[in-house]
This record gives sequence, structure tokens and C-alpha cells, in this order.
Amino acid sequence: MAEKKTAATKTDKSVAQPRLKELYNKELKAKLQKELGLENINQVPELKKVVVSCGVGKKREDKKFTETVALTIAKITGQAATSRLAKKSIATFKIRKGMGAPVGYLTTLRNDKMYEFVDRLINIALPHVRDFHGVSRNAFDKQGNYNLGLKEQTVFPEITFEDAAALHGLEITFIIKNGSKEGSYKLLESFGMPFEKEANNG
Repeated sequence: MAEKKTAATKTDKSVAQPRLKELYNKELKAKLQKELGLENINQVPELKKVVVSCGVGKKREDKKFTETVALTIAKITGQAATSRLAKKSIATFKIRKGMGAPVGYLTTLRNDKMYEFVDRLINIALPHVRDFHGVSRNAFDKQGNYNLGLKEQTVFPEITFEDAAALHGLEITFIIKNGSKEGSYKLLESFGMPFEKEANNG
């Protein structure tokens, strides 16, 4: 009997999926295929990974600030942040290539954690941005990947008053398979991404 219960528990866990992931697989994928006029379902744009990062710039030697950045990323993603060393020298910031102090922190989300983060970002964090009028429609690159910048980490409910003592921004990059500017836009829009309204020239 105990063995049967264990097997059932494992099955239940494997069935449970993040809301957004389930929505994409059950409804959005087929809808996007039709909207984009794609012959093959495997050509439909699909979110592959999300990179959450923050550069520390001139504050790289400020231990309290860098610890806050690393902690913020870990709290809002549920995954530890890794430090990023300088890839090139920047005289203005007195940064030498590969120097010891980190120039930023990042983490890369995939699968369930990725979908859970995107769901919270769209439905909880972005509505808390002050004077919010939508995210830019023009932040797609040629491959259809999308970059979103936030001025403050405090829009995430996981951030406490103490965490907010050292304010910093965040950059969120959406890496999209089979992406294009049109296809990736429609994918993120179908997730509920609140894009800014097009200017009315009439």
C-alpha cells in the first residue's frame, strides 16, 4: 500500500505545471500557429529561457550594495545569482578585463521556474510600477529576443523594506526560440505582457 501511495504522489507532482506553461501548451501554441500562418506547430515561437541581471558599475566595491543585488535576484527568481566579471576594460569606470570585483550579477531561468517568474512579473510586479503606461514595443532584437528594464527592485513583493535600502534596477531578457519581432511580440502579448499602446497619429 505504501508503495502505491508513493507512486501516486510522484505522478501528482509530475502533472502539476505552472499556470502559464499549461496555458501555452494547451491553448496559446495552437492559437499562435494560426495567427502567424505557420504550417508546422514546431515553428511557433517558444520561450526558452529568461535571464535576470543587474550591473553594479561604480558600486562594485560596495559590499552591501552587491550583496543586496545578489539577494534581490535570488529572492525574486528562487534561484541563486552568479557574479559576472568584466569582459572588457572600461577606463571611465576604472574596470580592467577579468578584474576581481564583479561588474554584475545574473541568473538564468528555464522550464517551470521561468514560467512561474514570468507569470509573477506580468501579473504582480509590473502593475506596481509607478506611472506605468506599458512596456516598450521596440525592445526586440533581430532574433526576436526581448529586453525589459526595471528602474527599481521594489516592484516585486518578495523585496522587504530592508532590501529596498539600496535601490537598483534590473534587466530581464526573454530568449525566444523561433523568434521574430512579430512572432515574439504575439507570444509575449498572449502571456499578458502589458505593451504600451500604439501612438494614435490620426
